[in-house]
Amino acid sequence: MIFDLGAGSMAWAIAGTLATASGTTPPQAPSLPGKPAQPTTGTAPATTRTIKTLRVEGAQRIEAETVLSYTKLRVGVPYTTETLDQALKDLQASDLFADYSIAGVADGNIVLRVRENPIINRVIIEGNKALKSDKITKEIKLAPRQIFTRTAVRQDVARIIELYRRQGRFAAVIDPKMVTLDQNRVDVVFVVSEGPKSKVRQINILGNTVFSDTQIRAQMATKQARLSRLLSSATSYDQDRLSYDQQKLRQFYLTQGYADFRVTSAVAELTPDKKDFIITYVVEEGKRYKFGDVSVDSQIREFDGKKLAATLPLKKGDWYNAKLVEDSVDNISQTAGLFGYAFTEVNPEFQKDADTLTMGVNFNIAEAKRTYVERIEINGNTQTKDKVVRREIRLAEGDAFNSFQVKRSEDRINSLGYFQDKMAIKQLPGSAPDRVVLETDLEEKSSGELQLSAGYSSLESFIATANITQRNFRGMGQELRAGVSYSAYSKSVNLGFTEPYLFDTNVALGGDLFRRDYSSYSTTGDSNDTTYEQVSTGFQIRAAVPLTEYWSATARYGLSYDQVTLDADTYYTNGVCDPGIAGTYLCDAVGNRWTSSIGYSLVFDSTNSRTRPSKGSKFSVSQDFAGLGGDTKYIRSTANYTKYMDLGSSFILSAHAEGGYIKGLGQDVRLTDRFYLGDPQMRGFDIRGVGPRVTRTYYDTTTVPATLSNTSGTTTQTALGGTAYYQARLELELPMGAGARELGLRPSIYMDVGAVFGGKTPTLADTCATANAASVACVAGTRQYTDGSGNLLYLDAAGASTTTNTGTPYTYALGTYKETYSGNTASPRLSVGIGVNWTSPFGPLRIDLAKALLKAPGDDSKLITFNIGGQF
Repeated sequence: MIFDLGAGSMAWAIAGTLATASGTTPPQAPSLPGKPAQPTTGTAPATTRTIKTLRVEGAQRIEAETVLSYTKLRVGVPYTTETLDQALKDLQASDLFADYSIAGVADGNIVLRVRENPIINRVIIEGNKALKSDKITKEIKLAPRQIFTRTAVRQDVARIIELYRRQGRFAAVIDPKMVTLDQNRVDVVFVVSEGPKSKVRQINILGNTVFSDTQIRAQMATKQARLSRLLSSATSYDQDRLSYDQQKLRQFYLTQGYADFRVTSAVAELTPDKKDFIITYVVEEGKRYKFGDVSVDSQIREFDGKKLAATLPLKKGDWYNAKLVEDSVDNISQTAGLFGYAFTEVNPEFQKDADTLTMGVNFNIAEAKRTYVERIEINGNTQTKDKVVRREIRLAEGDAFNSFQVKRSEDRINSLGYFQDKMAIKQLPGSAPDRVVLETDLEEKSSGELQLSAGYSSLESFIATANITQRNFRGMGQELRAGVSYSAYSKSVNLGFTEPYLFDTNVALGGDLFRRDYSSYSTTGDSNDTTYEQVSTGFQIRAAVPLTEYWSATARYGLSYDQVTLDADTYYTNGVCDPGIAGTYLCDAVGNRWTSSIGYSLVFDSTNSRTRPSKGSKFSVSQDFAGLGGDTKYIRSTANYTKYMDLGSSFILSAHAEGGYIKGLGQDVRLTDRFYLGDPQMRGFDIRGVGPRVTRTYYDTTTVPATLSNTSGTTTQTALGGTAYYQARLELELPMGAGARELGLRPSIYMDVGAVFGGKTPTLADTCATANAASVACVAGTRQYTDGSGNLLYLDAAGASTTTNTGTPYTYALGTYKETYSGNTASPRLSVGIGVNWTSPFGPLRIDLAKALLKAPGDDSKLITFNIGGQF
């Protein structure tokens, strides 16, 4: 049987009646269900009797003594009608009984007859979609095997409604129902009608004259529901956010000089359909103040108040700004921390003059003792060893406290990537006033990564990658990594290991083993054709030592074996690379070579994070010398610099510049050792789309003289790279609303500029130059086919190929073309664009829309590039 416990029946009738013997007590008004009987007005006073016997009937799970303990009835105790009424009220207040009554009133043999509340078998939630059932069950009190009470049901209905209101669903309706079962058990069912999410339809501002409604609304976290904010959660009504917005308004006016500003009322009205809210703020702006006298009174002898006051950002005569006051307090506290005062109290005292509209500020620095680090506590590191964390802390026990070193320690620990972000070192009082305890509460996160990704690139088509990395191997901070990748133009396998603190010293040692297969290509129209293939196998070992807190030096040695080949069937004649087919620049690159190189790098890094920095800068200069044995000899120099700036409001600006030069030592720089530029370094250009290249344009030999064809697909381009390059980037990461951030969207706008140039001009061919000069028909040259052993092939009488010299060579025609060399210029190429990183359900996605504004002849531009992959 199902009972509706909805709003109309929540005052569930309880059949609690007071039984009386006929003629033994004065007439009573009929008792209401669940309420003690009330005496009739004007009756005689109740008669006092004594309880002779006292027993309980109907109790099944609850002991009789327990039932009696809820009342004051006892054998031998006098009782009246009021006494019995109170006993019924006590039983009702216990919330244990569905029905209760008292019999035997006339003769003193009192019987308490009760029917116990049922036991809950199950709690079922139906109709919920926006909130999962497990989240609701955590909040409600009813649970299986508990005693059912209507009070608990009403309370849980209120809790569920409150949960939905926190999500902005004020139209949610909860209909509780009870399903009776055998053995006095019930199922409690909460039927949920969630309704739509209540949005903020309108925000009205009353009383403002200085700032417009639009300016004021821009300061609020709550936004009006508009189509442009379809993905934003800020348009949902939230009572807590309403209070927060009032604080934001006050902060805004206080930063503009309105010290008397206040919000006199804030009213949120729910529309009749419960779909939207209309919020109305009534404000009093008041007068605008300027700063009066600004002074500093210091009880610390090392600090000169006048000198400190001169360094503060607020000046007399400037418009009053409460944010500058807060910043000044922070600056003074940080300055005190630099001198070893960990617990300095800085109290700003205000002197407001309503007549002159000035606000004087005096910063009072309380007396404090220089503090020392008593103890450093590391908590929460279950896998990472203490020493891994301690070696990143720039202070030791016994050192003088220094707030700058504490902040630097926080950045270094956060940069490890082993712990949850935004870890802060707490400064706690020590055993004495001049002692401080530094407490580091860590929350470890997974430092191992197994990444399997599959995706599609606009150039390389299908891409597959598998990487396994443990950045905190054995909890010692060591990095172990292995990976393989595959695409249409590249394949690679690598293994690596890095020990950041060799033998607990400040020396990092690491090494890599690798095998890389790369296929270069030339472009013909919209298609890409493989030219040379490069297979590199080798290793590198490196060591790094810190020079200062921000500077470090790295030395390395590498040995690799490179095999550069061309397709013999396409580019070879008689077993030899044919310049007439491949071009001299590709034939010169063919061969097997050893490269033995040593190098060094000087690195400066002051960023606040190694993964996603928002402040600081990075600078490095590197040189590599190849020629320590081997076949290749060159010296390569590179430098790069990156600056990160937090502009506030989640705007992050980064500026990057880099450049390099390579010089052959007694030999030309190989094609495979040169610099290349294009996507992804310079968006708006294709991969290797910038810089020197050979363009081969084919002739139309049907005319005399032959003319160069301008038909699509009749030219091929081969990038040759350069011996020097420069490249710069300016990028602004844009903030997004909470809804977009939850979706993993991170847009940015950027400008890329750069060029690659230098190197020897290749030998170029023009197969029709002689014929055109003589104004005769240009006839394509021929080459004779060879077999797999390099033997020349001939045609027999039947037209079959044979190695026997029949006098009829088996030949094929060469193309007629003209080669030109372009792009070898230091003139800047410039592109601007917008890109979006999206952590999509299918994996990370990057889309760039970039336009090349400046380019040189031969450069290969590209408007849209994208890359998508899955990660699990």
